[in-house]
Amino acid sequence: MKWELRNSARDLKMRKKLSANSGKTFLNTIPEASRQKLPLKALIAGLILLYAAAVLFAQDHGIGAGGKWMEYDSQDEMTLVKSSRFELDADNSLPGSQSTPKVILFCTGSKLTLADFRPNALIAPPNRPGFWGQPQMEVTVRVDNSHSNHGWNWVNGHFLSMDKGTTREMLGAQIFKVEIQTPQGPQIATFSPAGLDLARVKKACDLTPKKP
Repeated sequence: MKWELRNSARDLKMRKKLSANSGKTFLNTIPEASRQKLPLKALIAGLILLYAAAVLFAQDHGIGAGGKWMEYDSQDEMTLVKSSRFELDADNSLPGSQSTPKVILFCTGSKLTLADFRPNALIAPPNRPGFWGQPQMEVTVRVDNSHSNHGWNWVNGHFLSMDKGTTREMLGAQIFKVEIQTPQGPQIATFSPAGLDLARVKKACDLTPKKP
């Protein structure tokens, strides 16, 4: 009985130590003298937890999706619906920004749910209404050698919601540029979307390239 109590106390102490030292490996948190006495099941459980942490770390940091693209995947624990996020950083920064602009594709259940253009800088107020009266900003887009104007939904001044047609044109392009309005006047964000693994985007978002 005393041996069981002693081991229970030791187990509780070990769990607290693991929680306080999550950045260390599982084995390094266990004293050398205790490793020989640690039950095999507890050792396996600890290694499983370590593996799970590594998987979460990989999800947080994403994986390369070809070219300059990064992919972040997750799965809903209840519905098992898979979600993917594809991110592309711009080649330049806008005035007053602390980070480069981004294009982000959100896909859930193998369908595109949202395509964001995030300038990561202060932008001008909306300059036109959408079909439903929603605030929009008129932008000029360049896809390789083709130019066009679009009204993108203006979302609280933080990002613009791209239309699906432009998103598909960008997928197969070498050059993608977006000109937006800012307090300093028109500014251009330049992207290099080439190299994206189109098969992965097709599978995760049901998106295919489209010529301008």
